[in-house]
Amino acid sequence: MTATAAPTAVDRPAGTGRKVAIVTGGSRGIGRAAVRRLADDGFAVVVGFAGHKQAAEEAVGEVEAAGGAAIAVQADVAEEEQVAALFDAAERRYGGLDAVVHAAGRMALAPVAELDLAELDALHRTNVRGTFVVARLAARRIRPGGALITFSTSVLGLALPGYGAYAASKGAVEALTLILARELRGRDVTVNAVAPGPTATELFLDGKDEETVARLAAQPPLERLGTPEDIASVVSFLAGPAGRWVNGQVVRANGGIV
Repeated sequence: MTATAAPTAVDRPAGTGRKVAIVTGGSRGIGRAAVRRLADDGFAVVVGFAGHKQAAEEAVGEVEAAGGAAIAVQADVAEEEQVAALFDAAERRYGGLDAVVHAAGRMALAPVAELDLAELDALHRTNVRGTFVVARLAARRIRPGGALITFSTSVLGLALPGYGAYAASKGAVEALTLILARELRGRDVTVNAVAPGPTATELFLDGKDEETVARLAAQPPLERLGTPEDIASVVSFLAGPAGRWVNGQVVRANGGIV
């Protein structure tokens, strides 16, 4: 992808001030919190989901109950045709696309010497290939003034045992994000990554005992786990007008863990 590639983004229809966002992984956790926050910010939101249809429909219901606009569209982020259909749905329903929040991800924890390679392949299919597929289409379709927001992890800096495969996949996400920000020179589209620290989501809490959770919660100087809403606030900033001068960055939203 180069800065000179002809964009295929659709102009916002005359007379409609509402911006449009896609949130992959929007049915649960941080993605769902981002759906709610962007809807509160005035975005029409397309909730991308892989397998949790009921949760995605519930996310749509929450937005609509608050007076917003949302639809749910199923797509495997590693499959280009499905992701293209997701983008098509956003443009067909709402007239264009202004923000893509790629919150879909997979986690597998095990020492490097013990991780099953089939699990490694599945992890990288979602986290690396999936991010590349979404970023590739976002680079072609986001309108001027828009934003692409990917997700990394603060584990990259912490180098915690057991997180080797997951952190490696997110290292790839950071590299792709920073390079794409430079490739989109002249397009007026920002590209940034958010790298949460320990955040109280189902994905994070799964398989951890109370002692482990308490130890991780004590790491930040703020002495608590992050919440999905904490991270959604960062997404809101990067997707909104106040974040237009932040580009090609990794924002480590982790309560001060170093």
